[in-house]
Amino acid sequence: MASTSRPALDAQTPGTASGTVPGKTLGTAKEPRLSARATATAEIYRSLRGDIVAMRRKPGEPIVEKHVAESFGVSRTPVREALLRLADDGLVEIFPQSGTFVARIPVNALPEAVVIRTSLECTAVRYAAVRAARSQIAALRANILLQQETMAAGDLDGFHEADEEFHRLISEIAGFPGLWNMAQQVKMQVDRYRRLTLPEPGRIPHVLAEHGGIVDAIAARDPAEAERLMTIHLGALLESVPNTQGANPFFFSGAQPDSPSKTKKESTPS
Repeated sequence: MASTSRPALDAQTPGTASGTVPGKTLGTAKEPRLSARATATAEIYRSLRGDIVAMRRKPGEPIVEKHVAESFGVSRTPVREALLRLADDGLVEIFPQSGTFVARIPVNALPEAVVIRTSLECTAVRYAAVRAARSQIAALRANILLQQETMAAGDLDGFHEADEEFHRLISEIAGFPGLWNMAQQVKMQVDRYRRLTLPEPGRIPHVLAEHGGIVDAIAARDPAEAERLMTIHLGALLESVPNTQGANPFFFSGAQPDSPSKTKKESTPS
């Protein structure tokens, strides 16, 4: 049996790419539809992710595909694709016979996320302490004022956003904005937990004081002190996990493992 000759097909359309005809590219009719679906999927993913991380959608809360599709004016296909991405992020759980639910915060994943974030941000703050221009230090101090204003207004969402901007600015001043982008990828579960800690009495003033100390160290060109304060600041995130979990048991899954320092202390002979 003679085989089909691919070159012969190309030869029919000189000056065009393989599988095309003059003035028209085969297969492009589906491309706009695929592009629109990908755009819708990305938009739905960002919206749901933002709601989950900000705790506007609580752990254990159902996500109904039909309702999401209706709110975005799309079919269920891009909704399902967005939910699969969120499941890969560990932010939703999909049960074929029961539905899709916002995932609970995995307590045992928090220490590792904090360690990774601390490593990235300590690197950033050391460089920032060496490289910061006066205008950049002023920007950090302006951000501290914004944090104070949101605290005075009782605006927890505004404080969280200003807090995020503070840490982003440090990576930018360091000259390595990608460090903050990398931190964003590992701290989603930590951010959900942090939202629960903000209403705790004294929590925001304590965070503000730590931020102020970090800025002072950067302004003093003291990278070692800036790194030390950043380590303390981020490490403190884990201190209130037991209390926060106890106050919101339905929002969490698992138990926090012992910290390396605690394990080392307990294993040391007296």
